[in-house]
Amino acid sequence: MRADHPLVVLVDAYGTGRHLRAAFAGLGAQVVHLSSTPEPLKSLKAPYLGNYTAALVAAGPAETARRLAALRPAAVVAGQEPGVPLADVLSEMLGLPTNGSALSAARRDKYQMIEAVRKAGVRCARQFRSDDVDAVVAWAREQAGRPVVIKPLAASGSQGVSICSDPARVRGAAEAILGTVTMYGETNAEVLAQSYLAGTEYIVDTVSCRGERYNAGVWQCDKRRVGTRNIPHRALLVAPGDPVVAELTAYTHEVLDALGIEFGAAHAEVMMTADGPALVEIGARVNGTMHPDFDAGSFGADQARASAFAWLRPDAFAEEFAGRTYRKLREGFVYHVATDLSGVVESVDAAALARIDAVESVRAVTVKPGPGDRLRPTIDLPSSPLTVHMAHADATALARDQARVLELSKEVFRLG
Repeated sequence: MRADHPLVVLVDAYGTGRHLRAAFAGLGAQVVHLSSTPEPLKSLKAPYLGNYTAALVAAGPAETARRLAALRPAAVVAGQEPGVPLADVLSEMLGLPTNGSALSAARRDKYQMIEAVRKAGVRCARQFRSDDVDAVVAWAREQAGRPVVIKPLAASGSQGVSICSDPARVRGAAEAILGTVTMYGETNAEVLAQSYLAGTEYIVDTVSCRGERYNAGVWQCDKRRVGTRNIPHRALLVAPGDPVVAELTAYTHEVLDALGIEFGAAHAEVMMTADGPALVEIGARVNGTMHPDFDAGSFGADQARASAFAWLRPDAFAEEFAGRTYRKLREGFVYHVATDLSGVVESVDAAALARIDAVESVRAVTVKPGPGDRLRPTIDLPSSPLTVHMAHADATALARDQARVLELSKEVFRLG
């Protein structure tokens, strides 16, 4: 490939991973999509493959590496969570910039993740994993009456996560996880139990390049507790000058080091406890609600663009991003609209969506279910039917417009 038109391979560019294609293309790259599975994952928003130079399906790692070597790629990058292990091993096999495969499993498996962080001497939760519900209940009983968190080993978006304060709820939560399938198409063969981290939860987004880092955004998580579930409601952009930002980012950098994340985007969820920050989980990929236009307008840069520089133009990354922190240009948040409706979507009302889009503070609207999909009451991020990016110079106007969006959202879906 020509030096001014390098080729980049994106592995599983589902959801917001699709924004990476445009970011790399903006630097003159040709972009090939590589699927880690023979069939697309139906639970995730698939990339439009017509935008790619080519679309490939992975075979075994050795055969896939051989095929990719003929294309002489400059980088192999994970677009979404399932693509992380394959991107790690392929980039390593091809001698490209890489996070390597030695800690790849710890970047996906939450038990191994926390153990790697613990081994590095970084503050984290106590935990236990098992495929035996009785063993999970027994471990929870040993926590001296303190609540515990029950979750899958490799899900996202609060899927299957429950906060349990008694053995009966622990048992019910564990039984509800075992044997089910995550949004990434993986069967939950074990359950993870962790000590409950009391405090305020934050999102910390970063981009790394040869170990140097750009602090791409810190968000305070506003959640609504319903039974044992802590349902995402909003993610509010925190001013970079807030003292909590420096503490959270310094801690997150320790986590990145512990997990060997030296290249590319990362999306961490960190609880600020009375003892200081403690990791909930981290993904070696872009934020699941990242929106380039919204991000650029709200804090000056977006994670996808910074990632493209990290992989393709490390010297330019060092000059523009390394050691820097985002700015806050306006008040803003990502609003996860909840619903109590249940049924099969017959149609999506385009006029209702247009009315939401016309609300002054609205910058982007993402509709998740379409005709034929099942709408269910919101219990986690995947079951929130609408994601709305909102920003305004006036916080009062934002609150007013959020209430308006909620009312209008009730008109969007017609159920059969």
